[in-house]
Amino acid sequence: MGNPSLQLQIQTLPDSPGVYQYYDKEGKILYVGKAKNLKKRVASYFNKTHDTAKTNVLVKKIVIIKHIVVPTESDALLLENNLIKTLQPRYNVLLRDDKTYPWICIKKEPFSRIFPTRRMVKDGSEYFGPYTSFKTVNTILGLIKELYPLRTCNYDLSRNNIESHKFKVCLEYHIGNCKGPCEGFESLENYKKQINAIREILKGNFKESMKNFKKVMTDLASEMRFEEAQKIKEKIEILENYQSRSTIINPKIHNIDVFSIVSDENVAFINFLQISLGSIIRSHTMEIKKKLDESDAELLELAIIELRDRFQSLSREIIVPFEVDLCENIKITVPQLGDKKQILELSIRNAKFYRIEQLKQLQILDPERHSNRIMAQMQKDLRLFEEPRHIECFDNSNIQGTNPVAACVVFKDGKPSKKDYRHFNIKTVLGPDDFASMEEVVFRKYKRMLDENQALPQLIIIDGGKGQLSSALKSIDALGLRGKIAIIGIAKRLEELFYPGDSVPLYLDKKSETLKVIQQLRNEAHRFGITFHRDKRSKAAINSSIENIPGIGEKTMISLIQHFKSVKRLTLATEIEISEVVGASKAKKITDFYKPI
Repeated sequence: MGNPSLQLQIQTLPDSPGVYQYYDKEGKILYVGKAKNLKKRVASYFNKTHDTAKTNVLVKKIVIIKHIVVPTESDALLLENNLIKTLQPRYNVLLRDDKTYPWICIKKEPFSRIFPTRRMVKDGSEYFGPYTSFKTVNTILGLIKELYPLRTCNYDLSRNNIESHKFKVCLEYHIGNCKGPCEGFESLENYKKQINAIREILKGNFKESMKNFKKVMTDLASEMRFEEAQKIKEKIEILENYQSRSTIINPKIHNIDVFSIVSDENVAFINFLQISLGSIIRSHTMEIKKKLDESDAELLELAIIELRDRFQSLSREIIVPFEVDLCENIKITVPQLGDKKQILELSIRNAKFYRIEQLKQLQILDPERHSNRIMAQMQKDLRLFEEPRHIECFDNSNIQGTNPVAACVVFKDGKPSKKDYRHFNIKTVLGPDDFASMEEVVFRKYKRMLDENQALPQLIIIDGGKGQLSSALKSIDALGLRGKIAIIGIAKRLEELFYPGDSVPLYLDKKSETLKVIQQLRNEAHRFGITFHRDKRSKAAINSSIENIPGIGEKTMISLIQHFKSVKRLTLATEIEISEVVGASKAKKITDFYKPI
């Protein structure tokens, strides 16, 4: 791939389901496609020569790649369908309006019918979906039919027609699939209760209905009708695991603009989703650099005005994450649950993914600027007097109370500096005493740095809570470093950050970059310490075993372990196998030593 800009765009795409859009140098849409993994799918266009000339021409024209992240593959399929119809890209097969996905309709009429359809008629009826296949639709309708006896005829069941006995019950009534509302055998009130229950099932809210379903299954089982009960059970399992409708399309969400914001210290990212006729027709994310520490509300208000003007939106309702003041005659909705809440969450998700991509691109193109931003963010989050360019993290390891060791890992400018990592054997502490061990290694580390005039870190992180932090502080005070180096402790359970003299811990946002750097430090210290501890424990076990063999010295022991890799393999080896390594005389001594008594 010769275009560095394209390479960077692909490199920072998310590994998530979604829809990608290709544009040429003039900003014209070329192609819309769906993907289970956006990064892998888009990259596949550029890492090979395609079989068709048309595809090769398309790839050569691509200059800009845009995408919309969605929760599932089904959502990607549905969104792709809508965008192709709306944008009509040159290289896509254009979809005819009547070739669309199936819906389930609850007809607006007395004693409502429920049936599948590919066409939506604006007569007040309710439509649920769309679904990616008729198999799914038929499964749901089949389940509903077994659980709720509804009419399937197209009679006009008005009150007058029923009271005048215009209709007669059909075969469906006699075989138990219908309760005969056409002759007044079922009340409209009871029928509506069933429709309400079905409506909740189609919305995905089937907790209460599930209780009734399970009761039906239990009743069938108690009547020894096990085959029927098993069929109900299978359908219940399908319903439990099925996501009943798309979060992308809902006919009730009509001509609405959706805005969300994600921000950090310096930049805000505002995502805009435009909904028309129940479908997403546009997704755009803009970046705003902060100048005077503006609030999210101020930035979102500015962005809404700019984006609506840019895309000439005339919708009279907007969905936002919090109240905004627009001074316009627009309905502002801050959804708390339901379909509008889901579409807002989708917008927030796209804003977050866009932010992550921009940060990845910054890290690749300008690593120094990326590092400066991280350092400034950490200084603010951790309330430090200076940026933590040099951070050191300590961890103790004494699994099962044996061979106590400690580790110190070093990060510089937010990245591991492995040449500065250090292991410590505990020298002055007897037994597994984490607090005393921490006090010893911190004192030894910084006493040596002071003696050798080495540059001290701006931040020390202690893996542990208040006790570990207090032990480390004793050494810091003894060396006269209190106030010269910031020091904090991180507890494992809830990721609390403890500060000297402060009983109330600090909790950072679980997704914050500062916490991620601290967690990386802590995990690296733990890994480094555990590795050293295991090596030491293994050597101790080997030494204690082999050194007890009369006539076997250190050089022989090393040769044996290098060849057999472990004491266990050595004990299982034959005298001939061992003699090939150390000779017949020593081989006999070793096999005699390990021979069962």
